[in-house]
Amino acid sequence: MRKRRRPRPRPDRALNLVPVILDCPECQHRTQARYTNFRTISTLDGVLHLTLSIRRCHNPDCPRFLRPYRPETEPHFALPYHEFGLDVMALVGRLRHAEHRSIPEIHRELTGRGLVVAQRTVTNLLDRYDELRALATADPKRLEPLLRHQHRAILAIDGLQPDVGHEVLWVLRDCLSGEILLARSLLSSTAQDLAGLITQVQKALPVPITGVVSDGQDSIRKAVARALPGAPHQLCHSHYLREAAKPIYEADRHAKKELKKRVRGIRPIERQAEKAPETAEDDEEAEIVRGYCAAVRAALTDDGRPPLAASGLKLHLRLSAIASSLDRVAALAGELPGGLKRLRQLLRRGLEETAALWPAVREAYRWVHRAARILKNESQLPGKAVRRRLVQLLVRMRRAAATTEEPSVRAGLKQFLKVTKS
Repeated sequence: MRKRRRPRPRPDRALNLVPVILDCPECQHRTQARYTNFRTISTLDGVLHLTLSIRRCHNPDCPRFLRPYRPETEPHFALPYHEFGLDVMALVGRLRHAEHRSIPEIHRELTGRGLVVAQRTVTNLLDRYDELRALATADPKRLEPLLRHQHRAILAIDGLQPDVGHEVLWVLRDCLSGEILLARSLLSSTAQDLAGLITQVQKALPVPITGVVSDGQDSIRKAVARALPGAPHQLCHSHYLREAAKPIYEADRHAKKELKKRVRGIRPIERQAEKAPETAEDDEEAEIVRGYCAAVRAALTDDGRPPLAASGLKLHLRLSAIASSLDRVAALAGELPGGLKRLRQLLRRGLEETAALWPAVREAYRWVHRAARILKNESQLPGKAVRRRLVQLLVRMRRAAATTEEPSVRAGLKQFLKVTKS
């Protein structure tokens, strides 16, 4: 087995995860955020850096005294102690069992998708996938000693689909112990199919399921309501904001697309600067032009992810800063060299022609960030206080949707209110 000979790539995106449940599941005392853990996970979409807020119960009489409680959404990305995401593991299992690929063939497929992985890591991933398949039928004898002392279980359910049209790997996990309760691949993910998985886990558990955490997928909602009537069902904050802010994100993406269309033409300016300089002064001028062009190119290729990363607004801010820098250089020098002058004209034209698109996007995103700050709950308010603050924000949002003259802002706020109500 060959070792991985290339260094692990640096993360290209980051997420901060915090527990949704702030009170101890055992004694109901407020837990405290005592320390932070970090994980780097390689997925099919890139390398992700996770910052995890770990909470602990400090009630000495509680069975969970000083035991860590990790964010419930962490298992959505990877299994404990794993550096590769669940989507990579599901792809490895499908290539092995559905397409009968060998280990070297799977390794070539993964490296072809941009993953830095060794062949022996592929073997480890396949072994862990087989272990998950072995847990397809929940074993009461295995779960009894693991969960009995908890007196309850909080179920987390999520599915991953490596490619469209292929079976989905569904993983059901207990948030309190971190134990995987069931893992099964399904070709269809209807409410009836998922309800069957939840019922199977419920029958195998020695303790009752007192709550469920998942995304807002409609089939999961119906399955939980069918299999666990009356059980609290908490939606993941990230999934909720992503669904609620979708029109706002699309408006930002559209504005970004229009701005990028009008800033085309960077490469000819770079080619002109790359020509052999005649004097040392020309060489210094070409270096400055290349530096500005590299800054513009980096801004154009820097994407964000919903729900909070407004990549269009970020691009607009960075290009505006570059254009302002060129304005200051022009004011000091009197006249810009040819390359910088063309670059300045290009940026100014793009910013001016798309100027009307940004105020509405900026206004809509302010509402999204206000909701995110309330849900983040940095001041550690009790749940009732957080709900009250969110309701007050939604009332102001409803008024803004009724009074604004901008159609895109109105549509975005109405979608946010509709998803929140559902």
